[in-house]
Amino acid sequence: MTFSIEPVGIIHSCFSDKFGVPRQSRLVASACARLQLLPPYDRPEVCAGLEGYSHVWISFVFHHCLGQQARLSVRPPRLGGNRRVGVFASRATHRPNPIGLSVVALAGVERDEEGVSLLLRGVDLVNGTPVLDIKPYLATEDAVAGARADYAAEPPEARFQVRFGALAQRQCRRYAAAYPDLPELIEAVLSLDPRPAYHAGRRGAKPYVVTLYGLDVRWSVVAEHVIEVDAIEPAERGRWH
Repeated sequence: MTFSIEPVGIIHSCFSDKFGVPRQSRLVASACARLQLLPPYDRPEVCAGLEGYSHVWISFVFHHCLGQQARLSVRPPRLGGNRRVGVFASRATHRPNPIGLSVVALAGVERDEEGVSLLLRGVDLVNGTPVLDIKPYLATEDAVAGARADYAAEPPEARFQVRFGALAQRQCRRYAAAYPDLPELIEAVLSLDPRPAYHAGRRGAKPYVVTLYGLDVRWSVVAEHVIEVDAIEPAERGRWH
């Protein structure tokens, strides 16, 4: 049996690329996105009553993984990238069907001549992500008291102190009018260490790049548990919008 599913909306996110996206939603509260609804769902009646909810479930497609072979087992970052578990015991992106599920904060519903958009915070969604469905989060039903979570029993903690070099500080001030939350976003994303698990322990190597709001944030691990942001420059791959 096969199904044909069309997206109901598209994500316009602060995360321009997959690298740097938090590994779960709500880990970075300042990570924002706009979910633009697509026809025929771009009508006010589709979201009538949604403002009464603080959070929503987003079903989406891991579109950066389309065409990649599904894996039967994976190495979760929470386990240091060493121990394997079955794909159904993980939230890995390499799935039999590339479908993700995230609960995010609903900051508002916008209705204008261009249609309807949802304003989201605490997202783990890449810019351009196709959205399959939206459902309200019900605290009385969706939060299960006493639920077990094996190796993910606690949320990941910030592992790094993030400091900004002199150039990066000047550049943050330059972009403050357009992106006032940029320093907070950078610090929150990098403190969780977005590097692959097998890079743990590396320092002083070639700088890494995380692209936020269409800006390349260049950073390095300069000491144990210390990241320094070196520069923030316009990315060559286009801007967030």
